[in-house]
Amino acid sequence: MAERDEFLPGTRPGIKAPQFTDFEGKTSFGMSIFNLSNAIMGSGILGLAYAMSNTGIILFLILLLFIAILSAYSIHLLLRSAGVVGIRAYEQLGHRAFGQPGKVLAGSIITMHNIGVGYIWYLDGRYLIIIVSVIIIFPLSLMRHLGYLGYTSGFSLSCMVFFLISVIYKKFNIPCPLEEITSHSNHSAYALMESHGNHSFVTPAYVNSDGDFCEPQLFTINTQTAYTIPILAFAFVCHPEVLPIYTELQDATKKRMQTVANISILAMFVMYGLTAIFGYLTFFGGVESELLHTYIKVDPLDTLILCVRMAVLVAVTLTVPVVLFPIRRALLQLLFPEKPFHWARHITIAVCLLIIVNLLVIFVPTIRDIFGIIGATSAPSLIFILPGIFYIRIVPEETEPLKSKPKIMASCFAVLGFIFMVMSTSFIIIDWVSGESRSGGGH
Repeated sequence: MAERDEFLPGTRPGIKAPQFTDFEGKTSFGMSIFNLSNAIMGSGILGLAYAMSNTGIILFLILLLFIAILSAYSIHLLLRSAGVVGIRAYEQLGHRAFGQPGKVLAGSIITMHNIGVGYIWYLDGRYLIIIVSVIIIFPLSLMRHLGYLGYTSGFSLSCMVFFLISVIYKKFNIPCPLEEITSHSNHSAYALMESHGNHSFVTPAYVNSDGDFCEPQLFTINTQTAYTIPILAFAFVCHPEVLPIYTELQDATKKRMQTVANISILAMFVMYGLTAIFGYLTFFGGVESELLHTYIKVDPLDTLILCVRMAVLVAVTLTVPVVLFPIRRALLQLLFPEKPFHWARHITIAVCLLIIVNLLVIFVPTIRDIFGIIGATSAPSLIFILPGIFYIRIVPEETEPLKSKPKIMASCFAVLGFIFMVMSTSFIIIDWVSGESRSGGGH
């Protein structure tokens, strides 16, 4: 059976059945790449230079490449499962694999994960975000189709490209060691080397006894290295958005959507890699877990960095509607599976989601730790575990026996997800017990 036919089961010749969302795919190839890239790009990009300082340049790039390949393989599993049963919804794949419990599980994980992502995006500037939510995010969240957000996703990515260019530029304008710079304020940049407060991660442990503080390390293994693995493992989370984008892709085929995913992952791999390399080569062992904070310590009044912070804020704002889209789709699947589209229902869910996120940000700031645990369990579930077990359950044994190579690989993939989940939750619990914060910086 041809792939296009697999997505239109039971149709009569000459009659074109609607897609899953009763919407004929009209989103161009380029706009689909913008949307998926925007979904991948997360706040973790600001912590990658710090991660590189704890792994070394070569080891970091090897790990990042490994995770990028695994993410592309994960999307392949999702698309393959969708192609077998003619479904382009994560929750419906769960229903096909495990019945109603699978549907509820998938929908719940997507909802909790993406609300958590939105919460962490919003955490800074709590009251300002109410205004931004009403003026910008709410209207964009009312878009019925994800394809319409392609333009804002493109602009969001442009803001992050500006961030990357600024990081590269600053590499050649900030000398090392940092104590040679004096900022425009009353504080010298030497404070970066001396500070041991809550916002500084520079301790004598990061300065090599040989005095080569400003020498790049190719391979580094220390007590922080293990914490970077979950950070990198979740750097390419975009799986809740993959199937909605697939649904709306023009001339959709599995190969075409896989190409969209591969290009998006490759673009983010390049952006992540360059940001980490030039951020690390600017501050070396002095880089903080949040890169922009390190620049601010060098010069709090740096005009370029202030512009970069604004650009990152804009990028963050324009990412939220893309993140909210799969939540609404999951809720509609769980609460109103047989109901046709209705604007009142559509708008009500968008309003409720924005109200919940804003209330959490304003009144329950300490819940970030709870979302840390949720992220540590939901991210590996969405990337590794669910795609693997869905593939094993959905692809017929007549086509691929349980002991076939593809299903063995999918099984190993799911097991790897459990390993990442255990590592992430363990590190977060260790942080709570020790009172430190080392494992942050996910998506």
